[in-house]
Amino acid sequence: MAAGWLRRCKIVTQSDVFLKTFDFDKFNDFSGFMKFGYTIIYVSYVVASIEFFERAFGFQRRFIHESGYGELETGATTLAFASHELGRANLPDSYVSAEASKCPLGMEVAFVTEDVEAAHTRALEAGALELKGPTLKPWGQTVSYVRCTDGTLVEL
Repeated sequence: MAAGWLRRCKIVTQSDVFLKTFDFDKFNDFSGFMKFGYTIIYVSYVVASIEFFERAFGFQRRFIHESGYGELETGATTLAFASHELGRANLPDSYVSAEASKCPLGMEVAFVTEDVEAAHTRALEAGALELKGPTLKPWGQTVSYVRCTDGTLVEL
């Protein structure tokens, strides 16, 4: 997802109506509000997924724990990977594994960049599968879609 488009959206959402109906002071300290903290992707090989995301998208690892859990440095919201063993411990009634599914799951992880085409090429060179090349949307946003080696659907 192109970063310039995101900045334009922030400007658009700060209309007079929005400013009058939303208490920004309350939002900034998160008192009484929920905050989006993590996206955790259950995978077969945590280290391999983290190494792929480092090569494909340029992220740096925060840590990898021997229990089968690891995190990347991704900004305010953490992107983490956990082993299927941890997934089954957390969700004993099972779940759909992204890597076992023929089609991408009905959710995506979106990364913002100024150069979608270069990021898309880098991801493909790292081993991602191209689902849709860089495309300019009518509102000026350029996006592409790749599927990672662990099955994760990523929008750039």
